[in-house]
Amino acid sequence: MSAQWLKPYMPRSLYARSALILVLPVIVLLLVVGVAFLQKHLEDVTAQMTRAASREVLLVIDVMEDAETQQQAMAAVRPDLAALEMQVRFLGINEEPVLGTRRWYDFIAPQVEADLRARLPELEAVALPSGHEARLYLKTKLGLLELTFDRRRLSPTAPHQLIVTMLFFAVVMTTISFLYMRNQLRPITRLADAAQAFGRGRVVPYTPGGAIEVRAAGSAFLDMRARIERQIEQRTMMLSGVSHDLRTPLTRLKLGLSMLPEDEAAPLKQDVDEMQLLLDAFLEFSRGAAEGSPETVDPEALLRQIIKDARRAGHEVSLTSVEGEGTVTLRPTAIRRAVENLIGNAVRYGDRADVSLSIKPKSLRIRVEDDGPGIPIEQRTEAVKPFSRLDPARNQNQGSGVGLGLAIVADIARVHGGTLRLSESQNLGGLCADIVIGR
Repeated sequence: MSAQWLKPYMPRSLYARSALILVLPVIVLLLVVGVAFLQKHLEDVTAQMTRAASREVLLVIDVMEDAETQQQAMAAVRPDLAALEMQVRFLGINEEPVLGTRRWYDFIAPQVEADLRARLPELEAVALPSGHEARLYLKTKLGLLELTFDRRRLSPTAPHQLIVTMLFFAVVMTTISFLYMRNQLRPITRLADAAQAFGRGRVVPYTPGGAIEVRAAGSAFLDMRARIERQIEQRTMMLSGVSHDLRTPLTRLKLGLSMLPEDEAAPLKQDVDEMQLLLDAFLEFSRGAAEGSPETVDPEALLRQIIKDARRAGHEVSLTSVEGEGTVTLRPTAIRRAVENLIGNAVRYGDRADVSLSIKPKSLRIRVEDDGPGIPIEQRTEAVKPFSRLDPARNQNQGSGVGLGLAIVADIARVHGGTLRLSESQNLGGLCADIVIGR
């Protein structure tokens, strides 16, 4: 039998699942013990005690059977009342039985009343107002008879004490277990926070702690983080070094080409310019999202400044909508580069770019739309890969580029713990690029 239907109802967090694992057996144990105690002990003992009390009541009634008046009945039964430890009286003509209110935790009282009614056909009413007194009202030929005796003769004393004791110690032990479990889960939570922060481009102080397995996982995370940081640093240094070293020969080539006739040097100058553009793209890609440190910024103010700069450059860019408000921890320089790349692509392949912002409690979305030819669905995955170039239909009369624009944006989004999503613009009909970052 599959348990897939149960998954939507199960808690998501580790703490909640651990609490469920801890509390569920305790509740089941309490239910099993409580039911077993009530059925196997309380009910059986109560039935025996009620049976004995019913025989004594029947004895009193039999003694009164031959009396013709209430006074004779009382005189006949008086010698036995001391031995039976009962009080007997007849109610007046207009006197009603006083039942009172049962205690809310007297859960054995219904069984006591049911057993008494089964054994005493003349029983009119039962009053169990406290744990020390029981009153039975029986119909006789002489009138309504009231018998008062100790309630403890009908059922065990304070049967609820066992349940109360079990619940009390269950709460105490569960609370202690929760405190201990929280201390055990705290190192896991710290590790998750450190991993999540690193996934979003922030390095928070972290020291392994907790159980041996958690310490091992924490140490492995620190080693992995150090290796990733070294790899990023080495990649940046390598690409920056290669790009820097190639600038010198390119400069000499430009000087040499300047001495050639214009018609002969034009094709070669174009190749050199493309190489220069490629080197600039290498440098930009090598910086990636590592430039600058995370800061708490206002995304709306950052976008308005980017759009303002784009308009100064002669691009038709507008901020169409802003949903939500607040600050977000970002690398502003990297986000600026990503948005500028998307706006540059939009105005390169179209005539205008619309930018929108959505700030939600758990996510941030920056959307850039254009009215260009867009990117077919089957090519969108390839478009975000480094050095990937699409078919000439999208690049006609616009230059082929080097295939790093969307790759840089995707890299910046990943470093912030987000993603780059490409789709078709519903408003302009071109490409819709979303930078979605979790908060």
